Formats: sequence, C-alpha cells, structure tokens
Amino acid sequence: MKCRLPSKTPLRQSLAVGALLTLISIPMAQAAPTPPSLHVQAQSFVEVSPDKATLNARLWEKTPALSSLEDTDSEELTAARERLERRASELINTMEDSGLERDAISAGSLNIYPEQVSGPRGSNGEGETLQRTRLERPVTVELTDIDQLGDVLDALMDAGVNALDGVQFDLQDRDAATDEALVKALEKARHKAELMAGTLETDLGHVQHIEETQSPIFQPRMMSMRAEGSISADTHDSPSREYRPGTIRIEAGVNVEWALKGPDAPAHPDTDVAAQE
Repeated sequence: MKCRLPSKTPLRQSLAVGALLTLISIPMAQAAPTPPSLHVQAQSFVEVSPDKATLNARLWEKTPALSSLEDTDSEELTAARERLERRASELINTMEDSGLERDAISAGSLNIYPEQVSGPRGSNGEGETLQRTRLERPVTVELTDIDQLGDVLDALMDAGVNALDGVQFDLQDRDAATDEALVKALEKARHKAELMAGTLETDLGHVQHIEETQSPIFQPRMMSMRAEGSISADTHDSPSREYRPGTIRIEAGVNVEWALKGPDAPAHPDTDVAAQE
C-alpha cells in the first residue's frame, strides 16, 4: 500500500502571502522623511570700465566714371591702386609716430568693387549710368591703452580716411569679469537664504542643488563714429574732443537650494520655502 506525501505548493503559496501581508503592514510613517529645503534665485551684475578698444576704418580710391567698365584703362586701375597703397602706408606711419606698435595696426587685403554713378543729364532730362571701380583697403587698430584713443582718431582723420566705422570697447580679461558677476550672484543668493532662514528661526544646511539661471552676458560696447566720404583733416581749429567709453555691464543669475535644519525648521516632510527676486 502506497502512502502519498502532501503537496508542497500550498505551503509555498502560504509563505508568499504571509510575506506580502507583512510588507503591507509596515507603517508608512517609518519611511525616512524628506528634509525641508529652501530655494533661492538671485541675479546680480558688475560694471567694468573697458581697457581695450578696436577701431575700424577704410581707405579707398576710385577710377574715373566711364560708360562701361570695359573702357577702364589698366593704367587707371594701377594708378588708383598705387595711390591707395601710398595712403595706407602713410596712415600706418602716422599712427606709429603717435606711439602705436606696428603689431597693433592691421591693414586688410585689397577689395575691388564695381560702382554705378549717374552721369550728366541731357536736354531731354535723361542721364547715362556710368561705371567705375572702387579699390578699398580696411584698416584695424587694436588699442590696449584707452588713453591713446584720441591720438589714434586724430591720426586717422589726419590721414584722410574715407570711412570710420566705429569703435568697439572690450575687456582684455573677460573671464575675470564674468567670474566676478557670477560670484556676486552666488553671494546675493546666500544672503537672501540666510535672511529667510533667520527670519523663520531655522538654520541652513548643506547645498542640495545649484545651477545658473542666466549665464554671464558679455556685450562689448560700440561707439558709433561712421563718417562716409572724406573726413576733414583740419582738426586743429576744432574744440578739444573727449572720448568716454563708459562701462560694460555683465549680468549673471543662479538658482540655489539649501536643506533646512534645526529644531525650528518646518516639520512637515514636504515643506519647501522658495524665494525669487
């Protein structure tokens, strides 16, 4: 006579159900509470006096206006180019005489542009459109001494530049200025956080999260000085000129989150305190 042992399957099922009930019965209050936190946003800026300037000017010469560009004599093109090169050389020498280093002066490559001009009108009121060629050389001057700006502008005018496209003010060390703006934003965030925590009679814990809400914005200042056509070299009778570059403003923003600690910190595990400027 054979005797059968009871099946193990019901036993295993009973153990699994018991374990599940045990897990469900654990009080939710035993889970570790999320510590309260303080969120602060802050923006700040610095204003820095520029210590670098870039001047852009142009020299050009033109061939006589004719009925067609095909009528332009090669000797006229050569003569216009020689005049242009001579003026560019005189300009560089004049600026070097004013105290600039040769490396600070850059004369760009020759550019050639066809131009159309209106010819004289006949008795019927109609005029012929004439053609000519303009040969142009750009000149760039880099200044690391802003006090030289007036002398360089005078030198450009004395050389009879055809166009002065403006002055761009900049910083030689941008990174130091942007770092300063970011540090000021962080210091402002900490000041606001300490003020709020002290008012609420709690203490700041460790920093939980930090990010830039606005990367430091750096924009060089432009001083427009565009003057198409020949600039008068007669500057000796003009009143004394004063060039004020002003300041460059650099802004930065941060978002910082601190944990709160202390017996008087908000007790609710989901309590947050936030501040925005």
